[in-house]
Amino acid sequence: MTSVLEFSTHQKSKTRGNMDIINQWQMNGSEYKQSQSDASRFDGTETRFSAWTPVTNKACNQQLFQERTTLILHWFDLWTDRQRKEFICQLLKRCSKTQLKFTWDCLAESVPVTRMDFTAVLPRFLSLYIMSFLSPRDICSAAQVCWHWRFLAEQDCLWSPKCIRLGWFLPYTPSDHEYGAWRQHYLACTASLDILTPREAAGVYGTLNESLTAPEEQQDQWREHKIRQTIRQKVAEHKKAALKTRRAWLNTSKLGTSFTGTIHKPLSLTAALVQIGDKCRLESLSSVEIREPRLNLSMSNTFESTGATSLLRTMSPYSSLQFNQPVKSSYSPLPHFLLVSSKLPGYELILAAVQVSVMVLPYDSQGMTLEALLSSAEKVIQGRMVQSLGILVTGSTGEITLTDGLSINEKTVLKPCVREFWENLCGWVVPASEGGSLSIFAPLAASVAGMDLMRKLSILTGLNVRAPTGICTGSYQHILNEWSGSGEFPPLVYLHETLLLSWCRQAEWIEEVCKHLRKQLGPQLHFMCQEIRGRILGLFLWDHIKMPVISLKSEVMQCLVHGLVALMNESPDDPLDFLGHFLMKSSVSSGLKNIDPLFLTESASFNSLNSESPKGLLSDADRRSAVCKELFNSEKTYVRQLQAVATVYYTPLRAALDSNRAIISSVSLITIFCPLLDILETNSVFLKELTERWEEWGPLQCVGDVCVKFCTKLRVYTNFFNNYPTILRTIDKCREMLPVFRSFLKRHDRTVATRMLSLQELFLTPSARVEEYVTLLQALMLHTPSEHPDYTKLSSALNSLLTYRGFIHKLKKSLDQDLRIMEAQSTIQSCPNLLEESRYLITTQDVALLSCLNGNIAASLRMYEHVSDLGLFLFNDALVLTERSVSNMPFSLAVNTSHTFLASVALHCLKLTEITDTKYVQNAFQLESPKRLWICATDREEDKIRLLSALRSAINTAITRN
Repeated sequence: MTSVLEFSTHQKSKTRGNMDIINQWQMNGSEYKQSQSDASRFDGTETRFSAWTPVTNKACNQQLFQERTTLILHWFDLWTDRQRKEFICQLLKRCSKTQLKFTWDCLAESVPVTRMDFTAVLPRFLSLYIMSFLSPRDICSAAQVCWHWRFLAEQDCLWSPKCIRLGWFLPYTPSDHEYGAWRQHYLACTASLDILTPREAAGVYGTLNESLTAPEEQQDQWREHKIRQTIRQKVAEHKKAALKTRRAWLNTSKLGTSFTGTIHKPLSLTAALVQIGDKCRLESLSSVEIREPRLNLSMSNTFESTGATSLLRTMSPYSSLQFNQPVKSSYSPLPHFLLVSSKLPGYELILAAVQVSVMVLPYDSQGMTLEALLSSAEKVIQGRMVQSLGILVTGSTGEITLTDGLSINEKTVLKPCVREFWENLCGWVVPASEGGSLSIFAPLAASVAGMDLMRKLSILTGLNVRAPTGICTGSYQHILNEWSGSGEFPPLVYLHETLLLSWCRQAEWIEEVCKHLRKQLGPQLHFMCQEIRGRILGLFLWDHIKMPVISLKSEVMQCLVHGLVALMNESPDDPLDFLGHFLMKSSVSSGLKNIDPLFLTESASFNSLNSESPKGLLSDADRRSAVCKELFNSEKTYVRQLQAVATVYYTPLRAALDSNRAIISSVSLITIFCPLLDILETNSVFLKELTERWEEWGPLQCVGDVCVKFCTKLRVYTNFFNNYPTILRTIDKCREMLPVFRSFLKRHDRTVATRMLSLQELFLTPSARVEEYVTLLQALMLHTPSEHPDYTKLSSALNSLLTYRGFIHKLKKSLDQDLRIMEAQSTIQSCPNLLEESRYLITTQDVALLSCLNGNIAASLRMYEHVSDLGLFLFNDALVLTERSVSNMPFSLAVNTSHTFLASVALHCLKLTEITDTKYVQNAFQLESPKRLWICATDREEDKIRLLSALRSAINTAITRN
């Protein structure tokens, strides 16, 4: 027992001594000094490089090595991962080659290398050289392995030889840091599988578009149509054959090619179709007979004539298939595409009326350019083909307005930018042979200029262009009228019937309601609903239960007098029954029961307005009679509205003034009503002369001289329009200052006698009537032969009205521009005076102000910081920058936006630079003035495209003007 205790005590003391040595090593590092007891155990002559490392004593050496190894491993366990890696790196650097080889063998035993990514070992040019032997399909499969392989698979050195071999060249030169351009071009060309026609080549490569004669162009289009049709059938047959002959154990490898069951490797579908297209074009240019498209054309005959069937038989391994059999394929109708401008009154209702099969693009025409509009359309269509294209924008009988400041008519349609826009936009529409059409919701078919514009658009786009004839007046009633051409009724193709009828008949009122709802949705909603119901009721009572008092009384009195005379001569037994039958016969013979409606569109059902109705068979004489009838009826309604102003407002006010109980002063009365009373007098004479001509109407009857006489009296309209702002200000001033006049207007406004309109709304009728005069005279010119005696007079009257309409448009535009500048002036705090002569507001845009953190590095690596929010107000001569601040209201979703003036830069001194999108910044651009620099960015790419397009155009115009 004693020996055991002594042994344990000895072991404990020995262990404690070892721990003391370790602790002393940790405290003193490599300068460890043994105690005298330990040093005395070793002989100094038997150590090397150290006083305490034994060399001859292997047992002590091994023991000390184990202790030091344990100590190092203990430290290694306490280190972090980074420290361990640094230690291993330093340790490997001190090793010799044999030791590194030993380390490699150990690692190979622990982690055996069975598979290796050759792209990670070999240089990049060798990896690309290996991948160049793969087919395009295999390269695309290899791109799915990892991101590194995808980067290699999209290099241009792999795809450019494949594109050049097939004759496909890039239409532009890629930049130094751009990759993948040739791959995208190869995929695009493979998807089309077709050689570009001269027209398509002009749009892609920028070559000159040589004009062809109509027969040559039609033959070229029909040849390309037959070739595309052949290729589509071969695709269906190839897929059908592949489904029948493929094996159940197809190779599922991504990089492998599926085995087709034959000993010979067949051509791929892409290569086969490319060769089909090439040979079809060669044969069509040399031997194929060009025929006009027919509906009963046999598909098998077309394939046999092009020789594509025999070609595919020689190329495909499926020689047993019968290619003469027609392929049954499921047909899915193509969608339609509709452009809707925000300038239309109540365009929100139009968006709600769009059919399910229609892709719609609503856009803001203010500040929009053709380039930005085309970019927006491309994003909506997304490369798909559409059956037809609809343009629902503001316009007249000779032009349409796609964007502000650009009217497309027969003169401007041939401009390069406009021509390129129509070619690119209509390039997504199927050809006319397949039913492709262009529908323009403006009465272009009502004038010679409009017909010329439609004809040029048809030649430019290769589509069937259709438009309304436009003989109906009021709001947008021309949309419901007869359309040119044949086929389906275009409004019903794009829009629902019920909502379209509501919008067309009440477009102006809907616009009024929408404006109020946009600004004051809450409090004004109930009031506006009541007002619109009252207006609809007033319209119904005015048009359908109308009682022309004077004329009806005279006719009734005349019939009654004749009945009493006949009663006296006959002396019947029942005088009352005799008088009743006499009056009934007189009413039927005189036509009192058949009172003509106000609008042509109200006299027939909506479905009868289709182009397939018997109206399409009317001659020019009948159409001319219909237009003259509409001119006469609409003139009666117009004079009736002017008479309502005189009888309801002017007469009581004049009577009160004459009886010394004046409601308003004599000066105010003359200022308000005299210009309109002069118009009433002029139009009453014009209506009387039209009535005389209509009562004696015939094929050779003339109304041009009456219109010319009326045009000589347009100075009364000029006086009215020049004083129109003063008239409205006088009405507002009198209503605010005179309670009696306010009560008078409250009693008489929006009654049946005024067609549920107020006094200010009745003053709008002259400007709308001038537009209707132009439309009706253009329709008369269209259906009046040049040898007709009325043609010269009508032409003279139309030219006068066109000139006068231009004057009204300029006046309206000037007032609108001043109003927009005043609104911008009131919006911006501490802003200098913006209202100057010949200045107008183009567009506004909210942007973010950015700051570059480091401008010395490459542009693609620069990072930006959002500093503040700005507001840009673009005028035709300057750019105003404001600091925009947004504040939220408590307990509400409302947001208040305020602008503070920051700077104003003249456009001719402004430099615009677009910043390329990177992963650090999107939709950014740079504005530089002589003194300052702003880096801005928009939230959406569409806003950037629209703003930069408008800004560049304004800068170029300002530089040219200066």
